[in-house]
Amino acid sequence: VFLSLQLFGTIVWILVASTRVPLPLLQGWVMFVAVTAWFLSIVFLCVFLFGYANRIAVNWNQTDFLFHGATFVFYFGAFLLQAATTSLHHFPRKFNSTTQEKILADHEYNISIAASV
Repeated sequence: VFLSLQLFGTIVWILVASTRVPLPLLQGWVMFVAVTAWFLSIVFLCVFLFGYANRIAVNWNQTDFLFHGATFVFYFGAFLLQAATTSLHHFPRKFNSTTQEKILADHEYNISIAASV
């Protein structure tokens, strides 16, 4: 379970980082969630691999449940924010009075969809 969380967290991290950031507040939260969940899953993996779980008197089933529950809530919120950013694809970004450009280019729109999923 931890390895799949690391894999998908890394994929989200790469996909979001490879796009232009039109709304830093929204996509900043997505990056924070992906990086934090990735780092904490590495910590939990190391705790179990190196045998510290036997030395620390914690209910690991409850800790694992709380970790995955919190990760689900944060990832779901990040999904909503990333999807909201993706839905703004067709709105123009006005740099000046003569040039209009979309908030997300077509390639970035596709990457943003993949990051949302």
